[in-house]
Amino acid sequence: MSKSKPKVLSMFSGCGGMDLGFHQNGYEIVWANDINEDACETYRHNIGDIRNENVSELEIPDIKDLDVLLSGFPCQSFSNAGNRKGVKEQRGILYKETLKFIEKLRPKIVMMENVRGLLSIKTEDGYLITEICNELSQLNYEVHFKLVNASDYGVPQNRLRVIIIALNKKEKLGSFRFPEPLSGMDLSLKNTILDIPENTPNQDQLLKLNPQAIYLGSFVPEGGSWKSIPYEVLPERLKKIRDDMAKYRWPNFYRRYHRDEIAGTVTAAFKPENAGVWHPIEDRVLSAREIARIQSFPDDFVFKGKSVKAIYEMIGNAVPPKLSYAFARTFLKILNGENCPEISEIRYFSTINFGKVPVRAKDAEVIFDPIMPKQLTLL
Repeated sequence: MSKSKPKVLSMFSGCGGMDLGFHQNGYEIVWANDINEDACETYRHNIGDIRNENVSELEIPDIKDLDVLLSGFPCQSFSNAGNRKGVKEQRGILYKETLKFIEKLRPKIVMMENVRGLLSIKTEDGYLITEICNELSQLNYEVHFKLVNASDYGVPQNRLRVIIIALNKKEKLGSFRFPEPLSGMDLSLKNTILDIPENTPNQDQLLKLNPQAIYLGSFVPEGGSWKSIPYEVLPERLKKIRDDMAKYRWPNFYRRYHRDEIAGTVTAAFKPENAGVWHPIEDRVLSAREIARIQSFPDDFVFKGKSVKAIYEMIGNAVPPKLSYAFARTFLKILNGENCPEISEIRYFSTINFGKVPVRAKDAEVIFDPIMPKQLTLL
């Protein structure tokens, strides 16, 4: 490592999940912002100063020699759990604010994180992911992206996210490759949430559900789902779906994961019908601390908020710290000129096939090359 701490600027920081992984690796977070007041209170309590303002209304700070810019721009417009309006609404174009910051500050490395749905969002010219990569390339950045599963980096949760990495070509950096997946870890719920002491912060915070949800959830055994709920007690809307499962794409409501399973994706909405929010062996939903552990937050990271719902939301919206930790360690190496090991799963796309980027890019690292006329086909 260099004598001085690498400098990080963080946009759309939330409660600090992405930033925490860098903080733990010795980076100095020199600027951060988020519009959510509760998330900012949590960030200040655990990490440091943060601006509680709309990034669109902020003046871009004057930061010299910035090492890393982080951006977890809002995902609701791209998520399958959201409205999927994409760039047709204000939240869907906030990625442009990130590009403005990059254009002025010229950080050495950029890391963006978003939901899998980003890969399938279209613009007037093609796919949004292509447009973002093209913009970064025009700013003289080498651009990589990949659909990663957070569980590959020690997060006890199957959470697919798109990671975009851009390296400033004018800087003397080592070559980048996505961190290799870890192995040999027990990421089961049994090893994640069944040993939490009662006095652990946020462990006593439980989201209150409506009586119908609690009643229906009581029929679901460990490892089961709504298929175990008797047909006659289902509300009419669920009977309609049960009667024609193929039409509704075989949904798996009221999922209660087995203690030996890895948890599913933690969401901000925390809806008992659409997410696995039930404790595996107790007749209740998961606590805020249990959700935080599934997101890989340490127990000494305390969540603040005006309501339990607000705390659940900020945890669900966060980037898992163990995921960002893996990238922070890799960035330390390339900032010092070290090359990452070469890997075979590399694919390319370019402006030649603009608009033909695949909807999925799982298990392969993709590099944007503005002049390479190679077609990219990933299923």
